[in-house]
Amino acid sequence: MYEYRGLMAATWDLFRGNTSRWADRFFYKEAIARFGQPVLDVGCGTGRLLLDFLADGIDADGVDNSPEMLARCRQKGEAAGLRPRVYEQSMEALELPRHFRTILVPSSSFQLVTEAAAAREVMRRFFTHLLPGGALVMPFMIEWQPGTPLELDWRVREQVRPEDGALMRRRSRVRYDPVEQLEHTEDIYEVVRDGTVVASEHHRRSPAVRWYTQTQASTLYREAGFVDVTLYREFALEPAGPDDAVFTIIGRRP
Repeated sequence: MYEYRGLMAATWDLFRGNTSRWADRFFYKEAIARFGQPVLDVGCGTGRLLLDFLADGIDADGVDNSPEMLARCRQKGEAAGLRPRVYEQSMEALELPRHFRTILVPSSSFQLVTEAAAAREVMRRFFTHLLPGGALVMPFMIEWQPGTPLELDWRVREQVRPEDGALMRRRSRVRYDPVEQLEHTEDIYEVVRDGTVVASEHHRRSPAVRWYTQTQASTLYREAGFVDVTLYREFALEPAGPDDAVFTIIGRRP
């Protein structure tokens, strides 16, 4: 079973828009320059980062558990004259034929693993797939802050699909559980032509995401055997502050 399927996968790039100036791209390239190649892009999806790495001559592989997202990655790569090497695997069952100097887990994808035991297993597998001295680079996002609503009502986004002019609509709502640190999501995707909904999909993920405090995330790294565990503010090369809700952690395999 995998979550990123159907209209969710088909409209992923459309709703994300232009990501070429996202700050994480530059942060990850600095990490690759520091820790080396080969690189593993975990949760590579449709290839937002992976294809850029390959175009820059970086030796990189990708892994994702959604065959539909990987198919789009291959299609985009072929259109750009690239042949991405990608694997269809979940993070908790990661077993690849080579080891890496840098493992990246962009877009807080690690937080999609919501069970504590599975999260520890993921960290173990990341550790074993690194070469000595290699680094694991993962951003984290604290999804809910005290004083903010526990539920967010329907939010509607619309984009026109370039290939046929159809209106793509996404309706989303979120519920937070601050005790368990879990986010629950519900999305309705619609294809609209001439004002009529011609296709619709309902995606419910409960739970969808687990969030971590800075201390909890750092502990995951250290318990897995990582050293030199360092927290950065968002995607900047400066220390994370105690109130930063978005932070990136880098840890090395000894």
